[in-house]
Amino acid sequence: MLRKQIYPLLKSRVFQHLAFWLFAYVLLAGFFAKEYGGTFLKLNMIYTGLFIWSIILIVYINLLLLIPGFLQKRKWWIYLFSMMVLIGLGIILNLLTFDHLSDWLFPGFYFISYYEVRDIFNFVVIFLATTTLLKLAKGWFELSEQRKQINRLEREKLDAELQALKTQINPHFLFNSLNSMYALSLDKDEKVPDLLLKLASGMRYMLYETNENFVPLEKELEYLQNYLDLQRLRTDHRADIRFKIEGVIREQKLVPLVFIPFVENAFKHGIKGDIESVFIDIFLKVEKERLCFEVTNNKGQVDEVPGIASEGGVGLNNVKKRLKLLYGKQYDLIINETSSTYQTILKIPV
Repeated sequence: MLRKQIYPLLKSRVFQHLAFWLFAYVLLAGFFAKEYGGTFLKLNMIYTGLFIWSIILIVYINLLLLIPGFLQKRKWWIYLFSMMVLIGLGIILNLLTFDHLSDWLFPGFYFISYYEVRDIFNFVVIFLATTTLLKLAKGWFELSEQRKQINRLEREKLDAELQALKTQINPHFLFNSLNSMYALSLDKDEKVPDLLLKLASGMRYMLYETNENFVPLEKELEYLQNYLDLQRLRTDHRADIRFKIEGVIREQKLVPLVFIPFVENAFKHGIKGDIESVFIDIFLKVEKERLCFEVTNNKGQVDEVPGIASEGGVGLNNVKKRLKLLYGKQYDLIINETSSTYQTILKIPV
């Protein structure tokens, strides 16, 4: 409870400024007392107060006017000239304080300035330089905190968008797979139990292993191979489905479920009409810093499914959005279409 009360006080600008000037006052009083062999007597305390007030005035002129008006706007020469004028003003105020103001405020004490113009110049410059550096350091720290907060909010927004997109993938895949199994079950096909096991494995991966923005490449390929096995069972192994991997798979990571929409699209287009002529070639090249994923497939005899270049299809639009959110401009998606084939080439960093 006490910490909650003290912490806002420590962050208070008024408290910080008062603490700084109290420290500066004690430091100067000690310096003046030591310089002239005295102690913290009433005379020395009053002298310190008179000495520091003119410095306080010029410091705040610099903090409130010159820094935001010139230094932060990169008007270097105007700021430098203004600082020289301000230093001169500080020296004049210090001299006038002990020549006139001190007698009016404290009659009978007869204060005089113990320092020459050069010494006063040094004091003024030290205070101006110190407070300017503190101001800039605090501004940099606050800007850094603001950037961290903005990045955190952007990350949260991105995570929310990605999570929403992932929730679209799961029912999309489930819908397609159930449709396939339903068609087979009508014929009392013996492959249905194997399909259910494959589907359960795929759903387990999607529900429990794709919660992160990036997953191991090995897991994603295992899921893709599982999907291809489902399709082979569905087509009774009559479709020419080939999957080739080139390169070494180690600990690379990528966006989860990024390949499957392109493969799904290939099956949508390919398995139309005569299944004996269906071919789907999938090629993955694993390089040191990126992956190149290619899918080439035939067009079916009756093709009413929109291609990847069109706006149709939940999965394809989904993966485009996810690629843009997570990779920005660091990925390439190339579409090649002829009268008889589709080809998609995806290049992403790992």
